[in-house]
Amino acid sequence: MDDQNRNLILATALSFLVILVWFLLFPPPPPEETPAPAEVAQQQAEPGVAPTPGAAGTGTGAGVVGAVEALGRSPRIDLRTARLEGSISLVGGRIDDLRLLDYHETVDRDSPNVTLLQPAGAPDAYYALYGWSPAGGLSPDAVPGPNTPWRVESGGEALTETTPVTLVWDNGAGLIFRRVMSIDANYMFTVTQSVENLGDAEVRLAPYGIVARHGVPGDLRRFYILHEGVIGVADGTLTETDWSDIPDLPFDAAEQANVLSAPVARDGWIGFTDHYWMSTLAARPGQPFTAVTKYTPATDTFQTDMRLPVMAVAPGATAEISTWLFSGAKEWATIRDYQNDLGIDRFVDAIDWGWFFFLTKPIFMALHYLNQLIGNMGWAIIGLTFIIKALLLPLAYKSYVSMSKMKALQPEMEKIKETAGDDRMKMQQEVMALYKREKVNPAAGCLPILLQIPIFFSLYKVI
Repeated sequence: MDDQNRNLILATALSFLVILVWFLLFPPPPPEETPAPAEVAQQQAEPGVAPTPGAAGTGTGAGVVGAVEALGRSPRIDLRTARLEGSISLVGGRIDDLRLLDYHETVDRDSPNVTLLQPAGAPDAYYALYGWSPAGGLSPDAVPGPNTPWRVESGGEALTETTPVTLVWDNGAGLIFRRVMSIDANYMFTVTQSVENLGDAEVRLAPYGIVARHGVPGDLRRFYILHEGVIGVADGTLTETDWSDIPDLPFDAAEQANVLSAPVARDGWIGFTDHYWMSTLAARPGQPFTAVTKYTPATDTFQTDMRLPVMAVAPGATAEISTWLFSGAKEWATIRDYQNDLGIDRFVDAIDWGWFFFLTKPIFMALHYLNQLIGNMGWAIIGLTFIIKALLLPLAYKSYVSMSKMKALQPEMEKIKETAGDDRMKMQQEVMALYKREKVNPAAGCLPILLQIPIFFSLYKVI
């Protein structure tokens, strides 16, 4: 075996070693459970518990039916924008029917649009709902839950970019609940929940938001470098929980579910991410809440909760709180704008940038801008490849020079092998003396190759 082939094998082996060592030295950080500040703890002295949602109007034991039949189980109001279409169920006020008009199930433009959210009872049910948890002795029947019948108070026949919708429910005991829903030109819902106390006594209750999925999605990519499952940020710390790990969370006897809770003091969001799509609940900057990942074995329901602090509503007063729901495609520019304009901390990290995120992010940004400039992704990839090769040219040049010198020394190395015979120690000593005399570094040809590996691994991840 000549030295050139030996160097190639050595470079390949060292490449795998670098990746392995990187993974061992820089594993994904474990979830941090940072205690909430004292004032936050006081606000959440009586935390509400969001329920496990079942099928709208049918209870949790309803079987799986077709999507059309599931949609027909409840009265609905249409949802129409330039990029989305669907409907909202008036049973529970659920956002449970959503299709992405810019994306199709296959590359065929005539194929159906991607369906992101589906109602309970349909296959792969996936939806968002909101409600209030009672506190301070308030009866559960006095607050709206997953199957509360809402009616439209204002907003017309459809939720659009220009026409928000207001739902209302009167509990008949002095509390009137309203839910104002609006949607922007992309994928961000704003949901404002309010309660008006017409009674003669103070009430205590806690708002919540839920994103729920029934069963593990059937279209998982199961690709080792891509995270699918629960994702969220709590006060600057990103956490990712794979689907297979959610049922192994600690069991909570009070909720009869496997539950992981994390207090969020100032900034955070939580939800589910797929390969290309995502549905997440996000709080406004500075808003404390409890982020919950939950699995209920009895109904095979996965859910992420945003449990907000308990509110005390005096007689004659009204309390309200506004949160966001993102449900759509993980478009870098779109979620970057939400991060910058709305202040949603680390929202762009909903995209799985991989181990070499410090390289993947700038490479992706370059590819994005090249695509905008050229107007063709294929040519943008080619252009990016040329740019990276140009940046790596000094390293590649050193590698080529080293290999050229090694090749020129082949005749002398063959003579050393013949004179040394089976004495490998003598052969190594003479080879090293030759390298020193000719000022050749045999590792110089391998190191530039190793330094290129993370860059091209990141390029593969981006593409």
